[in-house]
Amino acid sequence: MEKLIITVAITGGMHGKVANPNIPEQPEEQAQQVVDAWNAGASVAHIHARNKDGVSVQDVAIYKEIGERIRAKGCDIIIQYTTGGSPHMTIEEKLQSIEANPEMASLNMGLTNTPLGNGKYYAYIIDPPQIIHYVESMNARNIKPEMEVYAPNMIRQVNMLIEKGLLKKPYYVNFVMGMVAQGTVAATRQNFFFMVDQLPPDTIYNVCALGPGQLPMTSYSILSGGMARVGLEDNIYYAKGELAKSNAQLVERAARIANEVQRPIASPEEARRILGLEQVKL
Repeated sequence: MEKLIITVAITGGMHGKVANPNIPEQPEEQAQQVVDAWNAGASVAHIHARNKDGVSVQDVAIYKEIGERIRAKGCDIIIQYTTGGSPHMTIEEKLQSIEANPEMASLNMGLTNTPLGNGKYYAYIIDPPQIIHYVESMNARNIKPEMEVYAPNMIRQVNMLIEKGLLKKPYYVNFVMGMVAQGTVAATRQNFFFMVDQLPPDTIYNVCALGPGQLPMTSYSILSGGMARVGLEDNIYYAKGELAKSNAQLVERAARIANEVQRPIASPEEARRILGLEQVKL
């Protein structure tokens, strides 16, 4: 097994301090929680920008500020920005985050429909030509895509990009599990290992799971040779009924599990080697 890469997803684009007051929103608190998580064992930081009101935005200036604050604190963690954005944004608006030149960026690999109640859905629509545009835009900036797979059928899009020669080895896939949405897969052991078995050769897999699925799914990944993502974007609780105190607290638990099963944890420098990142943008 390669050493374990722990990704920390410090804040998402949906819930905020009303859900958990420890969720970081503004650049300085985001940067500090990244550094605390890095000290706890994280080597990748997945980041969403928020405006002054705490609303998720794809503002390149805010992304740059977060990155600069992280580096100013002497932290060499791999920075990964989201290209998710809002379903109301254009593709170019969603891609603004990569103009801040992270080393990695997330890439949704298919359609999801999240129920909002009263028969309404939050629809995230992305088709193969759009996926190709995202990847080509990332390739032009030497940014490695973290391909977010929400269900087994989305692995077909990974294979499509490989066949078109648009991805560099090793390929990096993140299984997103446990969403309450159509077009996504439940966080179960059977689903996890089925998707692992469908991956093309030369693929590194990571897993993140929402809510109560986070701990078991990341544990399966740690034990089976995959990577793990934890953080307040995916799970605002440390245990049932107990809000997590910080992102670092969730990283510390993942690191503790890895240490117990004698799986060494990768530093950012080691993670760059494992992921094949050619250019370190410190």
